[in-house]
Amino acid sequence: MRHRKAGRHLGRDGAHRRALYRNLVTELLRHERITTTDAKAREIRPIAEKMITLGRRGDLHARRQALGYLYDRYVVEKVFEDIAPRMADRPGGYLRITRLEPRKGDGAMMAVIETVDYREAEAAAAASAGDERAESGSSAPDGGEA
Repeated sequence: MRHRKAGRHLGRDGAHRRALYRNLVTELLRHERITTTDAKAREIRPIAEKMITLGRRGDLHARRQALGYLYDRYVVEKVFEDIAPRMADRPGGYLRITRLEPRKGDGAMMAVIETVDYREAEAAAAASAGDERAESGSSAPDGGEA
């Protein structure tokens, strides 16, 4: 019986499950949006929010804790210098889970997990890319005349 045992097993043993969570959280913070199964998204959400909270704290100990969990130090830099300042005025709830239709192959419920300001950050990145293109004097993507 599994009375009072919280969390989903996801068909894996403990070490494999922890490695899966670390991979998913690292990729989520790298891309700020990933598509995965609904169960995995619900499991990694509190972990990823803790990483963003560490970024908001911003001290050396928080950075070392994040480095101990995330697989890529460049993702830690991104969390501390890009994501955390954007979330500074928000008291929590940094991520959004949106359910999608079931996966074709096995019918697993799919979900998109993303930062709550993903669309604004994406629009700002597109605007800055458009500014760089305008400064170079070309509007065609290949650099030639359109």
